[in-house]
Amino acid sequence: MPSHTLFKSAALGVAAMLALTGCGGGSSGGSSDGSGGGSGGGTTQVPAYKILATNDLGMHCVDADFSVFSILPPYNVVNAQVIRTDATGRPSVVNDSAVTLNYSAIADANGSINSRSTGKTNFWQYAAQAYGANLAPGQGLKGLYMPADATTAQQTSFAWKAAHGLFKAEGIPIIPTDDAGRANRYPLMRLTAGDKSSSQSVATLDIVLPVSEETTCRDCHATGGPAAKSGGIAWSANSDVEVQSRENVLLLHDSRMGTRLMASKPVLCAGCHYSAALDLAGTGPSGAQVGRPTMSAAMHAYHSDKMVTAAGVPLADHFVAQGGSPPSPETQACYLCHPGKTTQCLRGAMTDAVTCQNCHGDMRAVGGATGLAAGGSIDGQNDGKARRPWMDLPRCQSCHTGDATSHLTLADASLMASDGLRTLVAFQVGDAAASPRLAASSRFAESANTLFRFSKGHGGVACEGCHNSTHAIWPNPVDLHNDNVAAKQLQGHSGTITECTTCHGAGTLALSLGGPHGMHVVADSRWTRGGHGSLAKQNRQACAACHGTTFRGTALSRAAATRDWGSRTVAKGTQVGCYDCHNGPNGGD
Repeated sequence: MPSHTLFKSAALGVAAMLALTGCGGGSSGGSSDGSGGGSGGGTTQVPAYKILATNDLGMHCVDADFSVFSILPPYNVVNAQVIRTDATGRPSVVNDSAVTLNYSAIADANGSINSRSTGKTNFWQYAAQAYGANLAPGQGLKGLYMPADATTAQQTSFAWKAAHGLFKAEGIPIIPTDDAGRANRYPLMRLTAGDKSSSQSVATLDIVLPVSEETTCRDCHATGGPAAKSGGIAWSANSDVEVQSRENVLLLHDSRMGTRLMASKPVLCAGCHYSAALDLAGTGPSGAQVGRPTMSAAMHAYHSDKMVTAAGVPLADHFVAQGGSPPSPETQACYLCHPGKTTQCLRGAMTDAVTCQNCHGDMRAVGGATGLAAGGSIDGQNDGKARRPWMDLPRCQSCHTGDATSHLTLADASLMASDGLRTLVAFQVGDAAASPRLAASSRFAESANTLFRFSKGHGGVACEGCHNSTHAIWPNPVDLHNDNVAAKQLQGHSGTITECTTCHGAGTLALSLGGPHGMHVVADSRWTRGGHGSLAKQNRQACAACHGTTFRGTALSRAAATRDWGSRTVAKGTQVGCYDCHNGPNGGD
């Protein structure tokens, strides 16, 4: 198919304001009638704005060279929502009729700044041939630029996506090299919201635009390597090992498949092997892609039995059980090709206990070599068939199957997290397709038939806006990591956005269970100094959902920050229960 047909722009839309009250979608256990955002008293607030924003995937990959073939272009995506809290303390998600949103480069704590992409890559030299795209230097496939390469504000602006209820910057052409020539795979970008009526800046947020060039074939396909030493092929002698290994891939493909790719450089792999990541119009396989393996199948399923070290030792391609440790990047099958040896593609709150295969299954499963079990496809329309890349993926609910009183407990205790509430694998062990589990409980489920990165919950807020990106769930265990900057700016500490006052006016919320996932208001003296008592007496089971059936606390009731309760201080991470202040759930000191 012609390369340029992969990149059609979507139409823009406008939507009305969305009230940020109660909980919405399947991701919440609270009410959806607005009770979570009702007035609970307090004083008049000064209207304020906040930006909630994240990169959509937690890591975007880009080719280190484009002269031979291309898998992924410079193309980063940021989703954002702007919250306006009015004079009564009531927040709402506002659209492009109220605000504009732009991005600019900002230096991180180490002084690293990434403001341009020109001069850092040969992408624009080969973009027309590989992608059929007539781009100006610095221009991304969707028309956006890096800030220093842009000549107009429109070239660094977000577009409002009415269908998704958020602002989106699609295709920021960032390269993982800062302006001083140093590698930085987690550069910061500043988002600025402007009020349309006053033309004044009303909010900023600094977020990570993660990007890595470590998607490479050089470990096996460099001349003399395991996949480039057989006789009968004149292997590349190019002095650049990255170019050399890429040329060897084409030489091997030509020899095995009877193609003439070396004579057609640069080649877009997705031109023949469909990739949803490059189907920006969402039209599905067409032209030369029809009848051929998808890019995922061609890479994952085909290479699944070839993941060995130079000495022939198989690389790790299995999930981690309780008590185990994720394999080192050098011994991990995924990281032979995906970013991981230097870049932390998978990072964040879960990475001390799980690895790629805990969620996705092994390489054959990822490549769709086996049909999905019932409930395995995201929308139920692909059960029994090979998984659809970028679509039939694991879900939050696949491991977070319920709360402290109702959750899936696997017979094999080693496949449960140490807290006993979550599973460590997102599928039924023994299922060769690693079909993502569909939980019975909706407490921690995404929106129906929707992946986490597209889902919304509390008041229409994107799940990623509070939890951060897929693969980089807050907090990053390294406190000073750039991943944590946005959360600290929003609520004063790293981790999931849990402070109600991030969006709601202080003292304005009702003392109810109307928050995200059925949470009550936090860091509010009205609640901690007696306000929770009547609700607890009326519905003790609701308290047990997070505080546990013994009411001594669980992982779901951990304090997200150090809390001052007046009579005592509770340390961050404490699993809060009734016995911290009372003689159990029956009350009394």
